[in-house]
Amino acid sequence: MSLTPRSLARFKGTGSRAMSSGSTQRVFQLKVDPLTGNSEWVVIDEQDQEGQMPEYPQKPLLATTSYLDMLNDSPRNTAFRQAIDKTVSKPCHVLDIGAGTGLLSMMAARAMGSGDSTTRRGTEGIVTACESYLPMVKLMRKVLCLNGMGSKIKVINNRSDELKVGVDIPSPADILVSEILDSELLGEGLIPTLQHAHDTLLVQNPQTVPYRATTYGQLVESSFLWKLHDLRNNEAEACDGIHLIPSGLDGILHANPQQYAMHCDAIKEEIKLLSEPFKIFEFDFWKRPDSHRETELHIKATNDGRVNAIVSWWRLQLDCEGNFFYSTAPAWINSTKDSGARHWCDHWKQCVWFVPGQGTSISKDEEVHLHAVHTETSISYNLKTQAPRIEVMQDSLDTGDSQLILSPERIAIYGDSEWRDSMLKSMRNALQERVNSLCVVADDSLFLTLLVAHLSRTSHVISLFPGLRDKGAQYLQAVADANGFSMDRVEVLEKRKTHLTMHDTHQKKVDLLIGEPFYYGNDGMLPWQNLRFWKERTVLDPVLSEDVLIMPCKGILKACAMSLPDLWSSRRCLSKIEGFDHSIVNTTLGACGELPAPEEGPCLPFYIWQCGEIKELSEIFTIMEFDFSKPIRPCYGKAQVDFIEPGICHGFALWIDWVMDSENSIVLSTGPDKRYWKQGVKLLGQPVAVGVHESRNMGEYLSTVIEASFDASNGELIIGHNFL
Repeated sequence: MSLTPRSLARFKGTGSRAMSSGSTQRVFQLKVDPLTGNSEWVVIDEQDQEGQMPEYPQKPLLATTSYLDMLNDSPRNTAFRQAIDKTVSKPCHVLDIGAGTGLLSMMAARAMGSGDSTTRRGTEGIVTACESYLPMVKLMRKVLCLNGMGSKIKVINNRSDELKVGVDIPSPADILVSEILDSELLGEGLIPTLQHAHDTLLVQNPQTVPYRATTYGQLVESSFLWKLHDLRNNEAEACDGIHLIPSGLDGILHANPQQYAMHCDAIKEEIKLLSEPFKIFEFDFWKRPDSHRETELHIKATNDGRVNAIVSWWRLQLDCEGNFFYSTAPAWINSTKDSGARHWCDHWKQCVWFVPGQGTSISKDEEVHLHAVHTETSISYNLKTQAPRIEVMQDSLDTGDSQLILSPERIAIYGDSEWRDSMLKSMRNALQERVNSLCVVADDSLFLTLLVAHLSRTSHVISLFPGLRDKGAQYLQAVADANGFSMDRVEVLEKRKTHLTMHDTHQKKVDLLIGEPFYYGNDGMLPWQNLRFWKERTVLDPVLSEDVLIMPCKGILKACAMSLPDLWSSRRCLSKIEGFDHSIVNTTLGACGELPAPEEGPCLPFYIWQCGEIKELSEIFTIMEFDFSKPIRPCYGKAQVDFIEPGICHGFALWIDWVMDSENSIVLSTGPDKRYWKQGVKLLGQPVAVGVHESRNMGEYLSTVIEASFDASNGELIIGHNFL
């Protein structure tokens, strides 16, 4: 699962700490330097006075979380409001767990007239908003103050499982309202939260919003989904002689056996449905849930095919009568009753569970046995027609500490024949006429390390593995024989060093410095944050030979003007949500549109192909180049972009193409058509009509100038634009 501050706060802790000093509360936020991988705690000062913004506004603190997208989800907001209005019909005690900006708390207070002067003493309603993430608590207080709710809702900055009746709250709550759900449903700690609430914080037989959640699934065939996890069978088709998963070491390199959130509508043309949807588990919010359950399902196949994955989703019943629903089902599921069924949002997606290996072959009308298990935080599956998932994991235990777990996208890249062929050609060219060379792999590329050792029997390879470290060394030891090299020619530095010395390189200058670039754990970062390779190259400068060959030799920042209506709508500035003003949160949450000058929304990483409705409005163009033959330095680039398609421009997609050789003949793109990498997305403050129409209106633009500057001190990319 993907942990945001929202889920971390409810679970095991947060990426922030807090200290108080006088009237100022200091928030410590964990910041990672993209150029070095180093992390540090930075101080964010905000005044305690409600509604007062910091004198020197920080960068959007919560821009990378799902709060903004969720608050822009109108069907979700409406469904919760309708259910709360119906459920909270009289003054009572309402507890909101994971309150966020306080939206559900304000709905509850309004529904029962909490704090109304006409309410008799002793019958006043109480709303308690529990939120453990301090930056969000501070933001919530501002929202409550803005809406005149500051005195009507008690805010508690703590985890719900640390609350005590009679200490933190005056009495058990009559009604629980909460939204502690992720795409899988359970990943934000729904079950333990509900268990503790029912044990200690709620009256017997409480009312809840939501009332129930039901998970559903469907068997599918998809070569795209297969390639995201079955590296062994995909690399069998490669002709490079590299064995990332050698025979007998099936579990040494794999994706985690878990559900992965994904917009499955984006690949619906590449999915063959092999069954009707089936119900898996029901979770009743109004009673204490079990920590563990298992169920055996008998599913009739509706088509011949090979089951590569199980696509799953959930459906909320918000009220006890069953009048209000919300669903995360894919678009191919027909349901006119559900809110959210046709609404693109990024905070909740469908989930994909990969069936091991090449999948399971089934015939139409054949009955498939599916075993489903849920724990406190996850749901897993096993098709009984093949070896149980637990047996697959037991087989891999023979690899010991050498096991590596990578993201599905990384698994797919390593199994991609075109990508491997490009790497093979680049490395063969690099090794020509270089005898007894010293090669340093600067990043976490397993493939390049194996490739150099495989191709050159005389080269010595030092892999820095800044993220993998010892795990990378253990992996190499395990696969060395299968790849035809000895570990006396390959080494991984035992500890991370700021600078390499000639002692580390055995008194020899480095002839080859290579990378993909890829850094373990950076899968969700912006494309140019892999320019860490340029920083590493600069740090290594004292040990590089005069004729060192650096691969890639340069990076090219590419961009394309895009129509992204769904993504823009999910990130747009907030005004009133179900009658409650949220405009004060826009800067903190990194919204786009209607921000006061000169503020702009941040550039964020997305898989463009999963962003709902998309359309390219311009040719792909180059903004700037990064020359790795020289030490890292500030860069500036500017380009005029002509629109070739009419439409509404919502922003720009940006990525880096890696030029592997000096002849520019081998270029590895990470653009939108390459679905294994995220692009950076810079959304406009306001959508703009562009392109040539038959009857052009005055508001339409034919071109734009886009410029960007790269700050070599912190790895940040500043992007500006001017429509002409």
